[in-house]
Amino acid sequence: MEENKTRQLEEIEALSSIYEDALTIDSEDNYSVRIEEEGTKAELYLSLDPGYPSEGPPTYTLSAPTISSSLRQELCNGLERVYLENIGECVVFLWIEEIRTFLQAHPAAREPSVSKEDASLPSDDNSIICDRISELELVEVPEIITGECFEDRKSVFQGHVAIVSSLEQVKAVINKLYENKKIANATHNMYAYRIYCEDKKTWLQDCDDDGEDAAGGRMLHLLEILDSKNILVVVSRWYGGIKLGPDRFKLINNSARQVMEQAGLINQEKATKKKKK
Repeated sequence: MEENKTRQLEEIEALSSIYEDALTIDSEDNYSVRIEEEGTKAELYLSLDPGYPSEGPPTYTLSAPTISSSLRQELCNGLERVYLENIGECVVFLWIEEIRTFLQAHPAAREPSVSKEDASLPSDDNSIICDRISELELVEVPEIITGECFEDRKSVFQGHVAIVSSLEQVKAVINKLYENKKIANATHNMYAYRIYCEDKKTWLQDCDDDGEDAAGGRMLHLLEILDSKNILVVVSRWYGGIKLGPDRFKLINNSARQVMEQAGLINQEKATKKKKK
């Protein structure tokens, strides 16, 4: 495992020299890379397991909310193919370039932009899943726990969390939140969810930035680090007119974490390990 750690650090050093400001390092085991081509933005979040690269690939989350679900799946299949062609090797650079090539090849793959007047209305895309379809009336809305409001430089943040077991429940919770006029009028309602499918032994997970670039992906990364299961977390932000810069991401994740702690949904063992890093 010591050799893996050495190779991981060497890979991060090489990526830093290549991508510079596009690379954000949270720790030796967690970092992200921003990729933009043809006006389409994506962010790759990586969590390095002790067995990478000799025994398996890194755990990754791909945030690309303007790409349709079918193209997102095609891109993820491409990343899997790249890994299978390079088993035992460091693959992050190859993954980044695969994403870049994919975005270049699909310049028209972006979803149509939403007008300011329609910004509070749900989209019909799977990456923005607050569609008010009639079938949702048959889905029982899980209990929603709302956290305290936090204010920083006139911007207000508030987290909401629910236990969910299906995509339909995720949609139902989002729609229920939008029934609240205050929440519906928030500048951004970012969310991330992570559901474990017992029958397929796979994870169903996704996120949405709602205009706050890369915020949803960071929230999903938080859920992964905390090993959260069957959780939907939403953070509402009311912009106060003062730009917060990178601090906004910390405030968003703190709001998400606070409401999860309030609801007793934090895996304390995972949370302790994260703090020790």
